[in-house]
Amino acid sequence: MARKKRKGLSDRQKRILEFIEVFQRENGYPPSIREIRDQTEITSTSVVNYYLVQLQEMGYIERDEHVSRGIRLLQPITQAIHEVSQTVSELLQIPVLGRIVAGSPVPVPASDFSYFDAESMVDVASSLLPSNELNSQLYALEVQGDSMIDAMVYDGDIVIMKPAQEAHNGEMVAVWLKDKEETTLKYFYQENGRVRLQPANPNMQPIYKEASNVEIQGKVVMVIRQVKGKIL
Repeated sequence: MARKKRKGLSDRQKRILEFIEVFQRENGYPPSIREIRDQTEITSTSVVNYYLVQLQEMGYIERDEHVSRGIRLLQPITQAIHEVSQTVSELLQIPVLGRIVAGSPVPVPASDFSYFDAESMVDVASSLLPSNELNSQLYALEVQGDSMIDAMVYDGDIVIMKPAQEAHNGEMVAVWLKDKEETTLKYFYQENGRVRLQPANPNMQPIYKEASNVEIQGKVVMVIRQVKGKIL
C-alpha cells in the first residue's frame, strides 16, 4: 500500500543494513535471515523478509532467494544513510492506527484503532503541518464512508489526527458515542447542553447527542487524499 512506502530509511531498516555490513566484514559472508532477526530484535523471520523486500525494492541490497545467505549490499551503509538523511529529517513518520467511519456511526470493536500492523506509517513533510503540532502525538486514520465529502474528505483518504478531549464549534473531530459504542468523524457543535455532529454531505442528517454521551478522541490536523492507491 502507498502509505507503507518511505522516501528514506527507517531506524529498523538502518539497523538491518548496518548488521549486514558488519557481519559481512567480520565473517566474509552475509548473515542469514535468522541471524538478522536475532541481532536486530525483530519478532519473526517473516518480518525480516518484509524489510529485506523493501530494501531490495529501494535499491540497497540484492538477493538470491535460492541461496540461504543470498544477500549482497549494493553500496556501503554509510553512503546509503548519508544520501537519505536530509530527506528523513524533513519527514514525519506517523503511525496509521486504524479506520474511522465518516458516515452513519457503526459499532467498532476495541481493536479497530489498531487495525493496521505496527509498521504501517504515512510519511508527511513537516513543512505541511502547523509548527505548533509538530511535537504532538500525531496519528493517522483511514476514512471509511462519504459523510464528509463537502469537506474534501473522501472514502479511503487518510486523516492526520492529534489527541484531544475537547473541541470548539466547527472543528472536525473523531468522536466515540458512549451510549451506542460507536465511532464517527464529524464536525462538532455544542448547542444548549447537547452536541450536534454535523456531516459535510447534504444527503445526510446531523446527529444529536447529550454531551455526556460524546467522547472526543481527536481533532483533524490535515487530510491526505488518496486516488487509485497513490497518496496525493
